[in-house]
Amino acid sequence: MMCLKICQDSTSEDLKPIAEAVHSLLGIPTTIRSKSFHGIRMEKGQIIDDDYTGPVLEEVLEKNTIIRKVPMEGVYKGKAVVVVPIRSNEGEVLGALGLVDLVAALDILSVFREYPDIIDEVEEAKKRMS
Repeated sequence: MMCLKICQDSTSEDLKPIAEAVHSLLGIPTTIRSKSFHGIRMEKGQIIDDDYTGPVLEEVLEKNTIIRKVPMEGVYKGKAVVVVPIRSNEGEVLGALGLVDLVAALDILSVFREYPDIIDEVEEAKKRMS
């Protein structure tokens, strides 16, 4: 039986299926690493770096919290990113997963001005789900 497990010592090769799944789903720059080893950076459907870390990934590993910010250094310098910790069942940080934060880059007000029915659609979807 095949199985995928993540631990603080997961390598780039171990994390590759997760990076590929997240990147394929969202289609935006994706990074992932474990606590002990550098990981993967993916862009445009390709693994760009399989020994990657970045300042926000490092900060999340240290603080064990979600961080949204614009890094002042690294590959994504000047771009909004969001990085989340990957935690054990006990809450210990095992790794970090990051994305370029497209939501931060959107002008939400202009989106709602151009698509006023979106609020109604969201409300209808919520009603159907309850």
